[in-house]
Amino acid sequence: MRESIKHIDYYLIGIGNHPKPLINEEVQNLIDRAVIFSGGKRHYQLMKPLLPNDHMWIEISGGMGNVIAKYETANQSVVIFTSGDPFFYGFGNTLKRYLPDVKIESFPYFNSIQRLCHKTQTNYNELTAVSVHGRDWHALNSVLIQNKPLIGVLTDNRKTPVVIAKHLLQYGFDNYEICVGEELDGDLEKIETYKLEDVLNLEFSPLNCLLLRKKYTKTIPFGIPDNQFVPLTNRSNMITKMPVRLSTVHALNLNEVQSFWDIGSCTGSIAIESKRHFPHLHIVAFEKRTECGAIIQKNIERFSTPGIEIVIDDFFNQDLSEFEMPEVVFIGGHGNRLAELLEKITTLSGSIRIVINAVKETTTKVFIETLNNLEYSISTTAIKVDEHNSIKIHSAVKNKNK
Repeated sequence: MRESIKHIDYYLIGIGNHPKPLINEEVQNLIDRAVIFSGGKRHYQLMKPLLPNDHMWIEISGGMGNVIAKYETANQSVVIFTSGDPFFYGFGNTLKRYLPDVKIESFPYFNSIQRLCHKTQTNYNELTAVSVHGRDWHALNSVLIQNKPLIGVLTDNRKTPVVIAKHLLQYGFDNYEICVGEELDGDLEKIETYKLEDVLNLEFSPLNCLLLRKKYTKTIPFGIPDNQFVPLTNRSNMITKMPVRLSTVHALNLNEVQSFWDIGSCTGSIAIESKRHFPHLHIVAFEKRTECGAIIQKNIERFSTPGIEIVIDDFFNQDLSEFEMPEVVFIGGHGNRLAELLEKITTLSGSIRIVINAVKETTTKVFIETLNNLEYSISTTAIKVDEHNSIKIHSAVKNKNK
């Protein structure tokens, strides 16, 4: 009679890619006493020879709702095999998200990025690990903008080493080299380090991860000089001047913010300066002039600030429910519809901080009167650059006691 297992709902067993899995005695005893097992197809191929003859296997594929339903129907402990560390971008996090109160015991193995560091004798004290596996570029963009010296990346079949290398080159991160580890711990293991451009015509095993190593630091000034931006044709002066731009970023107060909209972005200077200082931001740049789409994109690439979403259309035509709601909005242009624009923004949420740079007194008057009527508090800073007109930077927040 098989010995019963103490009450743990799920056992998470991390394994590597070895042809014969490295399982310690404690884990093997657990396997010998269990009935129900789970994991992906590859995990089953690796572990099947070690499982009891009368085992039941629940494959992790398709919608998680169906997988969780099968677990709960089992009505006994489930042993789940995962790749590496179950709580490093792993199935353990997914399981906790769906079943936060279940009892879990974890037996981790090294994650693939750790194994790549071990095999290349890389000191990973300064490693920053991110995943683009089934995810967007946001996390990778953020650490690249921060000039992190060593970045470990979990890939997938869409964001491959080739696609990642193209992404880095497009946005000017050619100061990194790429180390690709394929089939780590397997019979077909291969580890090579390349220049980014040398990767573009290569093919890699779908089972890979990589290290991005910074070879040298590329510096961009604190406050980008105005003449370095690609301007509007024949309107080189139509850009928020650098001292005003930095003062505006200060007024935006973006440190604890996740989502920021730049409405009337023009050349993208405010969005780009904000992204450089706060790489974690999700930024949407709205601009209705069609020629600005290419200009903003060129400036984003020039100043290595990927992750700014560009929307070329009249802001008033947008279905704003399609975008992540902002915590802060900067108004760079309003097409003489400022009051209407403010009302549209404030209907989204009463907690949005709104900032505008006003040259004309009429802009100041409309901004203050409209938001005062909506019970916002307004602070103002005046700044003058060279012989240009004085600019008032207005920042508005909803009164907390209202």
